[in-house]
Amino acid sequence: MPLTVLEGSTFCVCDERGDVDGSPDAAGLFVADTRFLSRSVLTLGGVRPEPLSQAQPVPHVALFVLRNLPVAGLQPNELSIERVRSVAKGMSERVTVVNRGRRRVSCELALDLGVDFADIFAVKSADPGFGIADDSDLPRDQGAPEWDAADATLLFADSEFPARTLVHVSHAVDPDAGVLRYPLELDPGERWELVVEVQPLLGGATPLRDGAFGQEFARELLRADRSLADWQGSAPRLESGWNDLIRTWDRSVADLAALRMAGDGFDFGELPAAGAPWFMTVFGRDTIITCLQTLAFGPELASSALRVLAATQATEDDPERDAEPGKIIHEIRRGKAAEAWTDRYYGTVDATPLFLVLLSELWRWTGDDALARELEGSARAALAWIDGPGDADGDGFVEYKRRARHRGIDNQSWKDSHDSMNFHDGREALPPIAPVEVQGYVYDAKLRMAELARWAWDDEAMAVRLEREAEELRRRFDEAFWVERDGVGFYALGLDGDKQPIDALSSNIGHLLWSGIVPPERVAGMAELLVGERLWSGWGVRTLAAREAAYNPLVYHNGTVWPHDNSLIAWGLGRSGRPAEAVQIFEAMIEAAAHFDYRLPEVFAGFRRMPLLPPVVYPTASSPQAWAAATPVVLLRTLLGLEPDRPGRRLVSSATGLPAWAEGLTLSGIRAYGRRWTARVSGGAVAVDHER
Repeated sequence: MPLTVLEGSTFCVCDERGDVDGSPDAAGLFVADTRFLSRSVLTLGGVRPEPLSQAQPVPHVALFVLRNLPVAGLQPNELSIERVRSVAKGMSERVTVVNRGRRRVSCELALDLGVDFADIFAVKSADPGFGIADDSDLPRDQGAPEWDAADATLLFADSEFPARTLVHVSHAVDPDAGVLRYPLELDPGERWELVVEVQPLLGGATPLRDGAFGQEFARELLRADRSLADWQGSAPRLESGWNDLIRTWDRSVADLAALRMAGDGFDFGELPAAGAPWFMTVFGRDTIITCLQTLAFGPELASSALRVLAATQATEDDPERDAEPGKIIHEIRRGKAAEAWTDRYYGTVDATPLFLVLLSELWRWTGDDALARELEGSARAALAWIDGPGDADGDGFVEYKRRARHRGIDNQSWKDSHDSMNFHDGREALPPIAPVEVQGYVYDAKLRMAELARWAWDDEAMAVRLEREAEELRRRFDEAFWVERDGVGFYALGLDGDKQPIDALSSNIGHLLWSGIVPPERVAGMAELLVGERLWSGWGVRTLAAREAAYNPLVYHNGTVWPHDNSLIAWGLGRSGRPAEAVQIFEAMIEAAAHFDYRLPEVFAGFRRMPLLPPVVYPTASSPQAWAAATPVVLLRTLLGLEPDRPGRRLVSSATGLPAWAEGLTLSGIRAYGRRWTARVSGGAVAVDHER
């Protein structure tokens, strides 16, 4: 299995030996969406050592233990090899070889280094797990590096792009076309060490020499250690008799720490990247939802995300970026990936209303009028996009249609694969498409912005208008999206370009419960469908119901199970007075996590649950992935019924129907209104108290 060592948006994907060979499972070192090291293969006596164990005590450090194979005169188990790899703004590796035998041994240690400066999209497309592998866009290695014997450095340079990789080694040896060869003579018990430091240089960055890079790297590692310690010290603490829940919670806390990053070019603090390895960047929808899921951890991630998203909000119409004024960004790319595609892309229909939902939810949890006022202009611009370009035909529903001619996303809702929007009979819907869940997001956003307008912006007229618009949307939505088939009524997946309901039964209806757009008389039916035999796999709610023609438990959005999707569904069920179904999802998610080493993946297959069989792995799922890592957090919030009471500046619980296993559960260190709170389950009820 590949291992990803990461700090912020810098990461290295390597194999169980610690090797990098450019393959999907050992893809290399990436900085600014550019591969700055595509090959780092260690050999002893001409062959790769045998891996024994690996560990990752913290996200930015990995350890590998290997032993020699019986080649080149070596006997079994004579040499142990330890590799300690650290990632910060670059990479450092310490290789230690120890003679564990009883005789003096001679062998050659070689380190084969190579750099191709590939952009991250080209590397991802070469992974066969994403379909038909295509490595046609991968550049060749840049050839023999420039060797500086005095400084013991190798310099790799891209011939067409301003990127360089400077490799510092602790033992000078004239390289053979990028291969460092070290003849070793070791007595029993003797050890030999090699330190390799990889310094990525983009644009006009100045190389650090004479030990300066090592010193800077050490400072960055110390900063990463402190940041991780601060995160772990401030995260809420869970006590429960359910051990799998505790282990899943602890893994989520660690993964969320790993996925924090600074917004490139912005000094707003850390925010969540979408997921490792291919999405270590600002990702509008994923970043927002992760922040919504984790507000119990405090306001920092959400406030940073909102400021970065406001700073990158589109101000001009740019069809090739699918940008329109007021629209919130889909993703940011840098380095060679920005050259291959674009630095900013706006092809998402849901990030804009979700931006408003997050702004409101943060305000409710903090009571901070200052941030709401700071971002008032961005919020008003987002509302203008919803009512303007977001509803291009003026029918009152937000829809999408890709405008970028050369590269972009066809389906621009959260189910953004090319084949995700299908009718019951399997036909693909044609744009412009109005996704069902997005209308719910808009409804929620308008009600929330009415609240902000009234209490933070002192604009009562705006509040009244938005409330009226939200109620009208709710009425028209129910008329336009409701379908009945086979004696069952539900909301369609969306409306196609001809305003016809896309009559497939999908998990998206659960998001409507979260947003509150579903009339009370329809809630029970929606809840029953979500945990009924067509959508419920036993491990969670499927993205598409089993009787739909496009259903396939192995297709990304057409029958798989997504933890974050389930978390929003459970959140909606809890808010809608359906605690039993919410608990059913909660329990299934934690039971599934136990089969994934307590780390919920981005997605797993939607096969029906069978006795003694674990949930089926989805091969290209991001791991860790932010909104999957955040799933246990919002599930616990839902179980405990935690809601902010802004006027009273306190945290309250509306929990009902708690399961027996929750008795005694305690979540402490929840952050709201500048204080810490503890929620305890006792006697079948939840008590919430602030900590002194």
